[in-house]
Amino acid sequence: MVKPRAAISWSGGKDCCTALLRTHRDYDVVAMITMFAEDGGRSRSHGLRPDVIAAHAERLGVRSLTGRCSWASYTDEYARVLASAAALGVTHVIFGDIMGDAHRAWDERVCAQHGLTPVLPIWGESTRTLVEEFIASGSTAVIVTARAAHLDESWLGRTITIDAVRELEQLGVDPCGEYGEYHTLVTGTPLFNAPLDLALGAREMHSDCWALDVALSPVAPSHVALSPVAPSPVAPSPVAPSPVAPSPVAPSHSRIEIVHAAR
Repeated sequence: MVKPRAAISWSGGKDCCTALLRTHRDYDVVAMITMFAEDGGRSRSHGLRPDVIAAHAERLGVRSLTGRCSWASYTDEYARVLASAAALGVTHVIFGDIMGDAHRAWDERVCAQHGLTPVLPIWGESTRTLVEEFIASGSTAVIVTARAAHLDESWLGRTITIDAVRELEQLGVDPCGEYGEYHTLVTGTPLFNAPLDLALGAREMHSDCWALDVALSPVAPSHVALSPVAPSPVAPSPVAPSPVAPSPVAPSHSRIEIVHAAR
C-alpha cells in the first residue's frame, strides 16, 4: 500500500519528535518545516542555529523546508512554505501540538490554503504520558529555553529524564512545558541515522526567558561536547511559534525508518 506523503512541522523539540515517532510508519515523511527569524540566524520559538536544524534533517533523511518571518508575518510565511511542501507531493502535515483550540484551528486553516490534511497524533493527551513516551522510546532532549518566571538558568542544558520531570512538576511546571515554561532540543532518537553531537555555550536572558546557545560540536561523532561555543544572538522570543520565508533546501528526501544504531 502506498503511504501518504507527509511533512513534519519541526521545531527541533521533543513534542514534534514524539509526533513523528507515532506517525513515521504510516506516512512517507519526506520533509520538515522550520520557521526562522527574519535574519535567518535563529529558529522561532526554540532559538536554534540553522546548522543544528540542518543536522536534524540530515539525520532524519528528509528535506528541510525553512522560512524567515516576524511574529506578525508567521502565518503568511508558513503558508508559503507549505506551498513548497505541496509541490513535493506532500498531502499531509504532522504537527506536535498538544492543547489549545486556537493552535488546532491554526493548523487546520493554514493547511486548508493548499488542500493539505493536518495530522495531530498527540493532540489532547496527558503531557506526563507523552514525555514518558518520549523518554521510553530511547529519545533524548535538553532544555534550551526556560521562562524565568518558572525556572532559573540552572535548567538550561539539563536532559529530560523522569527525575527531571518530577522536579518540574514539583515546581508547578507542566511536564511538557505546554504553557511556555521551557523548550527543548532533541539530541537523539531512534529515528536519527547518527547521534547529534553538541557544544553547549553561553546562557543569556531574552524577553524574560533564559536561552542556551547550542552549536554542533567540532569533536568526533558519538561524544557530546560541553565546551564553550562562540556566543551569537539567541532567538528573540523563544516561546511562541512563528513562520519564515522559504530558503534553498538540500535535495535529499527519503522515507524515515527506525535506525537501531549503537549509542
